[in-house]
Amino acid sequence: MPLNNGAGHMPALGFGTLIPDPALTRTATRDALDAGFRHFDCAERYRNEREVGDALQAGLAANGIAHENLFVTTKLWNSNHRPERVEPAFEASLDRPGLKYLDLYLIHTPYAFQPGDEQDPRDQNGNVLYDNGVTLLDAWRAMESLMDHGRCRAIGLSDISLNELLPIYESARIKPAVVQVESHPYLPETELLEFCKDKEHCVLGFRAIGSGNEAGAARRSCHFGNRRTSWKDAGTGAAGMGGAARHGFAYNTQIRGSRQREF
Repeated sequence: MPLNNGAGHMPALGFGTLIPDPALTRTATRDALDAGFRHFDCAERYRNEREVGDALQAGLAANGIAHENLFVTTKLWNSNHRPERVEPAFEASLDRPGLKYLDLYLIHTPYAFQPGDEQDPRDQNGNVLYDNGVTLLDAWRAMESLMDHGRCRAIGLSDISLNELLPIYESARIKPAVVQVESHPYLPETELLEFCKDKEHCVLGFRAIGSGNEAGAARRSCHFGNRRTSWKDAGTGAAGMGGAARHGFAYNTQIRGSRQREF
């Protein structure tokens, strides 16, 4: 799928690496590469970028595949939204998997946490400690500077609503190339999809068949794109992803049993 700003193309199907076990991360990533996946979706938050990189480096060497044939995505975590923390976080996400550049770098969520090495900072009552001293636009400006230095080919946003995306689009010097959101027949993100299609942002979806609790026996239909369709018509798994691609967005898939809450 073509990306804006001359950033090349992104494969329509990616392999999500939200896998809690390090050994399974290596095995699953290598198997995905051997099976033909070329887009790998990673994140600082997953705490396994090094294991993903180990598997990719071994697989590339064994199969004679050039790194240029891969498309690697990773993400800036919430505790690194302060502009002075963005570049060090980016460099760390290059270093852990042994990469020289990134194809796509996303802001993982629009929420800024208290800056520091603790990914999930909380107070004594268990409440998340947010950082009110930085805006999403501040973080985006720092992301733009990464593009200026040429080590990141495209930037974007993840887990974001249309209302949160609009101010970034209106103020950005470099427009988002990709917007990653949960999207499936029970959460079609129709308005966001239409906006991104109109503005040439590629939408990268995850949880193609939902999280397992959306579909009730009485719910037999849903909105998908601009038409009403049945769950059967929308399809699941690969069929659903194929339908999504026809509607203009890419999808990440994931191994069974590896799904966990990211935030």
